Amino acid sequence: MSSGRVRNPISRRQFLALPLLAAATRIGAVQGQQRLALVIGNRSYPDPFDLPPIPKNVRDVASALERRGFQVTTAADLITPAFLAAIRDFAEKVRAAGPTALALFFFSGHGVQAEAENLLLSSGLNPAGKPRDLLGQAVRLRRDVLDALPQRPEALTMAVIDACRTSITSVVRDADGLNQIEAPPGALVAFATGAGRPAISPVDPAQNTFYTGSFVKVLNQAPDDVSFSDFFRMVKADVTRTMENHPVRAIRQIAQVPYIAENTRSRMRLGLGTETLPLAEDEQSAWNQINAAYWPGDVIGRTDAYLRAFPDGRFAASAVVARDGAREAATALNSRDVKLFRSAFAVELGDDEYRGELGKAARGDKDAAARIARMYRNGAHRLAQDLKRWEGWLQFAVELGNGIASYELALHYRATDQPHLASRYEGRARALGFTPPPTLDNSRK
Repeated sequence: MSSGRVRNPISRRQFLALPLLAAATRIGAVQGQQRLALVIGNRSYPDPFDLPPIPKNVRDVASALERRGFQVTTAADLITPAFLAAIRDFAEKVRAAGPTALALFFFSGHGVQAEAENLLLSSGLNPAGKPRDLLGQAVRLRRDVLDALPQRPEALTMAVIDACRTSITSVVRDADGLNQIEAPPGALVAFATGAGRPAISPVDPAQNTFYTGSFVKVLNQAPDDVSFSDFFRMVKADVTRTMENHPVRAIRQIAQVPYIAENTRSRMRLGLGTETLPLAEDEQSAWNQINAAYWPGDVIGRTDAYLRAFPDGRFAASAVVARDGAREAATALNSRDVKLFRSAFAVELGDDEYRGELGKAARGDKDAAARIARMYRNGAHRLAQDLKRWEGWLQFAVELGNGIASYELALHYRATDQPHLASRYEGRARALGFTPPPTLDNSRK
């Protein structure tokens, strides 16, 4: 795959005929749009699991969100009934705010996995408790948070889970972080670290946890035209840099890389206003060329060209996000395990929803790649059923880090009597941090 300068730039007629990525996903802010946030921080846990940075996390996140126009509700050290009540109240506010409201749920505290369920621990619960006990006592991320919030496929709902611990020894020893999930339609879920990986927290109450520190910094500094989707990828990059350059060697070795699960169509910008100054014609043209790119090599070439010409341009931050994601996609496509070629990225094959997913997959979105695979499996969105394409897109999703896609392939290979591949992809799924639900795991044995 070529990742150099753009070759054969599209003509004006071709450009106008192409459905832009921007057209497949709504970009901007809606006039009068409400922004609602619930920020919960649980510090108080049995010794030695107390999390001193949590109060500062809550204060700083709330302040940063308010500067972005959010109406913020905060709560601290909630026991389970109060935790669930706060979520229910927030869900009602989101429902009453209408279909265009932005909703953000932020949790900072302990989180564990039990029987493939992601649990957010209420104040007072022991993170070292028996998983079965915690399953009946804690808040479940899917059932009690994501499913409790109004389902709005065309809107934007965000959940941020900064689950961490203060002991470096336990982080290095234990591989019991949270599970990979797929976000509901219209939702983005951001985790402080990769699935199956615990995150570390400072013990100093005057410091933020690493993820929250980056979240607040980037939210305060990012340009208004950055979308929330790109914002979370900027936070991910900042956390990674912070950990890699930390003065404490043990922390550098933890390799805390945030995990994002996204299934959104609305690419809302951070800025509140709907009116922006027009771009110069040459910068607008360069940005349009990027939005019209559906092949990773083209995205890389066009973002490089934009950044050379407009290093301080309005969309420079988003161009960097697109380029970095496209580089990940290019690397994945070059894997011997991925049987997917440029012909699979043809924009004319499906409908607008397909093209929206295609643009995201070309920019390294592992979840978009898996959704395209299922479009081919089902013969949906104006795509002819093609099980080879389904397999190839799942392989691509796996290389991008999708453990759920890997387990889907494992089940397929087991059903088609290919035990070597089944075992390989099941192992890959677990290595990527996906633990299948017990019923699914047992059904294949």
